[in-house]
Amino acid sequence: MSVRDVDLLRIETGVIWRLDDRGRLPGPEELVVGVAADGLTAAVGASVPGPLAARLLDLVAGAAPSPPGTPPAVLARCRELLEADLTVSGGPSYLVRPPVRFDAPVEVLRSDDPAHARRVRPLRPVGWEPEEWEVLADGGPGAPWAMVVKDDQVVAVCHSARLTSAGAEAGTWTAPAFRGRGYAAATTAAWAGLLPGIPLFYSTSADNRSSQRVAARLGLRPLGWLWHLTR
Repeated sequence: MSVRDVDLLRIETGVIWRLDDRGRLPGPEELVVGVAADGLTAAVGASVPGPLAARLLDLVAGAAPSPPGTPPAVLARCRELLEADLTVSGGPSYLVRPPVRFDAPVEVLRSDDPAHARRVRPLRPVGWEPEEWEVLADGGPGAPWAMVVKDDQVVAVCHSARLTSAGAEAGTWTAPAFRGRGYAAATTAAWAGLLPGIPLFYSTSADNRSSQRVAARLGLRPLGWLWHLTR
């Protein structure tokens, strides 16, 4: 039996935000609403009072889906009820279904090969803290990963931005000078092959056209949109 898209968005919400025992968001988001063609799902911030949280969840559960890229009408009502200066943002979400095929004329290094891990360890890109990079290269938080090395530098990374027993969320980065060459797609395809048996997700923001093009290149299945109300 196939899983509904709205249920996959619910799983992804839990993977990304690591909800607490009550199913609440740790913040700074006060509300996250997942909108799929077959329904809506939501999670509420930990600081929202119980009665208001229940009302928000009821409103979302009874609301109609909106077209991709358009906030659902219920989001504005929820914003009013929260009585706070909240920023609205959102972006598309995709399901990554291995095997993902993408042909690129480049070698992709993988965390399951010790020789590859040794190769990337001294090649920390700008923007990664030394300890963070060492832990990643050694298979700690953020692994599994896939990378591309060019000119003795790591120029593209796809890693496990979030990983739980319920699923994993892809995190991608490509050096600006090496964008547009298919490296993000190549590393994402390789990363997908390292995590059998759990749902894999890829999401981005509404204005990140390059990440949306990666999803299109790989033929990832659109699930819907995740909308946030953030303090």
